[in-house]
Amino acid sequence: MTRRPLRAVAALIAIALLGACGDDDDTAATATTAAVAAVAVTTAAPADLALGGDPPLATAATTIVPASPTTPTAPNTSPPAPTTAPPTTVAGPPQTSCESVIHVGDSTSVSLISPSFIADPALRVDAQYRRVGAIYAITEIDGALSTRETLDGQTNAFDRVTAIKAGGYEGCWVFALGGNDTANVSAIDGGPTRLERIETMMSAIGDDPVMWVNVKTLRDSGAYRNDNMLLWNEALLQAQPDHPNMRIFDWATVVQDGWFQDDAIHYTSDGSVMRAAMIADALAVQFPA
Repeated sequence: MTRRPLRAVAALIAIALLGACGDDDDTAATATTAAVAAVAVTTAAPADLALGGDPPLATAATTIVPASPTTPTAPNTSPPAPTTAPPTTVAGPPQTSCESVIHVGDSTSVSLISPSFIADPALRVDAQYRRVGAIYAITEIDGALSTRETLDGQTNAFDRVTAIKAGGYEGCWVFALGGNDTANVSAIDGGPTRLERIETMMSAIGDDPVMWVNVKTLRDSGAYRNDNMLLWNEALLQAQPDHPNMRIFDWATVVQDGWFQDDAIHYTSDGSVMRAAMIADALAVQFPA
């Protein structure tokens, strides 16, 4: 199933991707043109919640080591040795049917597009999506983003996605959300449940293909303890059978403890490189060409 953008590239880029981080910060999310006014949200997250703002700088930046120069040698003019082995073709990376994808993420995704974490642009998440065939890869990433609550007047994920859809977008989505939501559910009485938040996001995209990235932390206490992350992951599994267009990337199973920063929530440079590549590969597996 090939999902194409509803309009030409220029129209796609002009879709309302709201709430970008500050341009002066290396960890800022991509700034985009707002084509549709966002609906004001009424519920604010407690100040001590939210995967707040931008993640701290990684302790060690990823380094690309250039190849060592070699001395040219004379070409070998000897005929090749006879062989009976049939020629082989090395398979390329898996490709996705998603020609366009919008990545919606919180501060755990900021490092996926930040030069401070991933120096090589080819290793950042938008380039990784293009590597697997998503020609139009757009990021909608903001620290503290959740499906419902807001921090410091930002726009929540539901209103952002609703505005994008109102602009005419039809394509694939990646929702790298949930850490803030499940923490907020544990701390706010009377709010929507985890399942209700997921269903709300699914209603915003209609039948567009979507891959949710599930969540994990290394914390054992507080609102962001991993027990709360597991509850979110269970809610994703509960919602999936009702949505044929929904897939889940089980990041919580494959992420390694060494990829986390000292805060036990965000990722190091090496972890961010791996996360970007693995999310893109998962999209190709879940929605293959």
